[in-house]
Amino acid sequence: MFALSETEIGSWLGQFTFPLFRIAALLMTMPVIGTQVVPVRIRLYFALAITLVLVPVLPPVPPVAALSLQALLRVLQEVLVGVLLGFSLQLFFQLFIIAGQLLATQMGLGFASMMDPVNGVSVPVLGQLFNVLVILLFLAMNGHLVVLDTLAESFISLPVGEALPARHYWEVAGRLGWVLGAGLLVVLPAITALLVINLAFGLMTRAAPQLNIFSIGFPVTLVLGLGIVWISLADFFAGYEHFASVALQWLRELIRAS
Repeated sequence: MFALSETEIGSWLGQFTFPLFRIAALLMTMPVIGTQVVPVRIRLYFALAITLVLVPVLPPVPPVAALSLQALLRVLQEVLVGVLLGFSLQLFFQLFIIAGQLLATQMGLGFASMMDPVNGVSVPVLGQLFNVLVILLFLAMNGHLVVLDTLAESFISLPVGEALPARHYWEVAGRLGWVLGAGLLVVLPAITALLVINLAFGLMTRAAPQLNIFSIGFPVTLVLGLGIVWISLADFFAGYEHFASVALQWLRELIRAS
């Protein structure tokens, strides 16, 4: 009679289940795929399909009892690793949204907002424009394939059952300041040009106080700001390429156990 022990059943289930939690956690939190536009059921199907493809080539998972505290802790650990990877990618996308919001506020277009279908919040139009551009560039340059390749590599450099070093969590928290600085750096030339325009209107007000600077300056600043945005889009790809390489390289360093 063919019989299986509890250890063998737990080993077979763990070989598939533990990688599934890491993959599903990444797909639920990463940009583009892990947004409200993609239904949760579709993301779960993606996670199952990717797991079925990766499991045959993954290193063996250390056996553990299926209904034990150790198994629960391992599940939480895999979910945490996947969420950390997805959140790191979210930081890269958010820096361009912050850049658009800073530029919109400077040129007086901060009141023009729209509902972001990706995140489900109201954002300025320029922030949404930059977000759409980044998503299209990310897909056009196969950024999603790079993320999946990094995910598969993570099971080699950080096998199932091995804890992520604590310093990595502090590195993710430190990246919040990097996002603000990078977002300001993206739109710094445009903000500088708008600042010069505002200074020019300030000198005009000083020289001719009878001018209604609010009725003149607002439309002129808005029109010139749109022209500056149009000109600055010529260098948008260069900035995206630089920050994308930094973010993806940091993502690979994040999955290293040492």
